[in-house]
This record gives sequence, structure tokens and C-alpha cells, in this order.
Amino acid sequence: MLIITVFLCCAALVSSGHSPHSAYVEELVRNNAFGVRISDNVIEDAFLDMADLVRKYKYPFEEHSVVTEDGYILGLHRIPHGRDSHNVAGDKPVVFLMHGLSGSSSDYVIMGPGTGLAYILAEEGYDVWMGNARGNYFSRNHRTLNSDDQRSGFWHFSWDEIGNKDLPAMIDYTLQHTGKSALHYIGISQGTTTFFVMASLRPEYNQKIISMHALAPVAYMEHSRNLLFHLLAPYANDLEALARLIGLGEVFARSEFFTVVGKIFCNDEAITQPICSSLVFLIGGWNENQHNATMLPVIAGHAPAGAAIRQFAHYGQSITNKDFRRYDHGLLENMLIYGSIIPPRYDLSQITAPVFLHYSDGDPLADPADVDRLYRGLGRPMGKFRVPQATFSHIDFMWGIDAKALVFDRVIQYMKFMEIMH
Repeated sequence: MLIITVFLCCAALVSSGHSPHSAYVEELVRNNAFGVRISDNVIEDAFLDMADLVRKYKYPFEEHSVVTEDGYILGLHRIPHGRDSHNVAGDKPVVFLMHGLSGSSSDYVIMGPGTGLAYILAEEGYDVWMGNARGNYFSRNHRTLNSDDQRSGFWHFSWDEIGNKDLPAMIDYTLQHTGKSALHYIGISQGTTTFFVMASLRPEYNQKIISMHALAPVAYMEHSRNLLFHLLAPYANDLEALARLIGLGEVFARSEFFTVVGKIFCNDEAITQPICSSLVFLIGGWNENQHNATMLPVIAGHAPAGAAIRQFAHYGQSITNKDFRRYDHGLLENMLIYGSIIPPRYDLSQITAPVFLHYSDGDPLADPADVDRLYRGLGRPMGKFRVPQATFSHIDFMWGIDAKALVFDRVIQYMKFMEIMH
């Protein structure tokens, strides 16, 4: 029934085949906007892997791997310096970027130079590191478990393990490799959730953070307005249990199928392009003002990147219980793991790193009321910063046309201020 409803809603929106922003992209190419070369071949970008995509735009790119304490092998990516500015290797402040649910490090580059946050930070003089959570396209290996075997135990994790084990391993590796004692952290959506998990469960990591910038911060979800999450939330535990019973642990894996679909059905010439846009809006919130539909084939070529079903189930629990707690395994397992029947709350007062919350009124997943509750619980909140556009939505913090002017420039301003104070 849900699938039928979604399809009918999307089909009702089909109108003309051309993206309203195709002229915008063409103008960028003609005018060489931002002082960089912007590709006019989105199909090519859709089929390139991340390393070739970044190098296509003449940026340096490095691939690293990190092993967690429980054996997951994570992909870690780096753009050590800019191309047009600050383009000499050397001692630079380090910034660590963490993606959202079912995302990957590629989310920060697929929109291209001048728009992708990783490129912008590199041009501002930062040594940019991008993490990948266990289970996504770049982190599907393990010392003993097979990610292709859905019953192997590889997929028995939520964002609790990502925050408690993945982030510390990647941050430690980044600091050791660069010789730094602290770094900036920028996360979006689940990338903020996992930080709050890490900094509350392992408070020693607060000392390793110069500043933390939470874009579309997600901890409490009591007031979430996302239709899909609300429909599934009451059945979160049942769906996860059913999935485990039938041997299914992964959802939304990156696939060439999505790339081909994006190429055929989501390009500017396709009459079905509005359906592709509507599916993006269904997850990330509706805002045509910030949506660049011309880039949909590139997005489809790199996202979604895979996640465990339990990650979605954990968010469903947050909506249902109206709290920010560790994963609920059930009464018996909770007693064995936590020593209590009810999963413990994450103690936000333990988060003493300077946290900047960047939110918007139009975000259905990070409602201002929930952001305010998060702010009041943090040990060292530096402020709440509302995006000055009423319709700015969840996905716009990553791919919005005006994300640089409305969000990224302010983030960089506060990062530079905190470097002076550090």
C-alpha cells in the first residue's frame, strides 16, 4: 500500500521533462562560475567512481583504510589541499566529514567544485578527510565476516556501533596520520547522530574536537514530520526481526541499477524526471527552490550507498519512544548488554566539545523543537543557527543550490574563529 501511495503521489507530479535548473547548470559552465571548471557531462560523472570523479576535476585524492575494534574495515578518503587556492601540500587544519543515513563520502563531492562541501573546504585551506560508516559502498569488508552473506552477522549493527566504534577509529587514524591533536568535525543527519553517540559514550574524544558542526542535527525525533519514517516507526522492531528471520540485513545498497535508472529516467530530457525528484523529496523534504534536478543522474550514480536495516529501525525506535536512547534489542538482550531492561539514554551532558547546531524550519527530520531539546541537553553548545530560508529542507544541507551561501560559509567562518580560540 505504501509503495502504491508513493507511486501515485509521484506520478501526479509529472509534467514537463526539463529540469527548471538545467539552464542554471548550463550558465555555470558558460560563465566558468566560481572560477572552476564545471562538467557539462552529468552522465559521465554518474558512472565514474569517486577517485576518478575527484581527480577529473584536478583535485588530489587519497584512499585509506581503517580497522575497527570489532573487525570492520572502513574506507577513509582525503583531499589534502585545494586546486585553485591553498593548493600546496603542507601543514593545514584538518576537517572530518561524516555522511548521513545510507550515504557515503561521495555525497560531499558529487555536486562538483564550487558546490560540493569537500571542494569548498579544500579551497579554504583545509585538509579534508571523509569517513564511511560500516556497511556502505566503501566499507563492506570485515576481518572475518562476509557482507554478501546476509546471515553472517555483518549487518547486525545500528548507528550506535557507528558512533561508538567507527568514528573513534577513523578520527584516531586521521589525527595520527596528520600529526594533529584535534580536528574539526562536520556531520549531516546521521553523521550528527553518530557524533552525539561517540561524544557521550566515549567522552575522551571531546578533547579531540576543535569544533563540531551539526548540519540538520538528528538526536531526538519526537516531532519528526517525515511521512515515510512515521509510517514505518511503529513497526520498526517487527520489521527488523522479520528481516533477520528471512536473512536480510542490508537495504538501499549502491547498485549499477540505480545508475542506469538515473541515466534513463532522471535526466533533463526524460518526462519521468519529476518522479525522480519526488522520491528525493519523499526522503529529504520538499523544496523545489533548492533542488537541482539536472544533477539527479549523478546523485543516482553514487547514492544510496547502503545501510543496515537496523539503522532505520533505531530511528524508528527514537520516533516511537520520543527519546534518544541506545538500540532496543528486547528485554533479555538489553539486560545482557546494558544491564537494564530499557536501553539507557545517551548522556548529552557528557558532550563537552563545542557544538554548533545548523537547522532549518522546513526540515521534516530535524524539527526545530527537537533541535532545541538537543541544544538544552548538550554540555557545551555554542549556538543554534537557523537557515534564513523558510523552505530549506533536510537534503538541502548537502545538495542545496544555495547551501554554500546559506550554510557552508557560516560554518567556515566559525571554524576559523575556533582555530584562533583553540
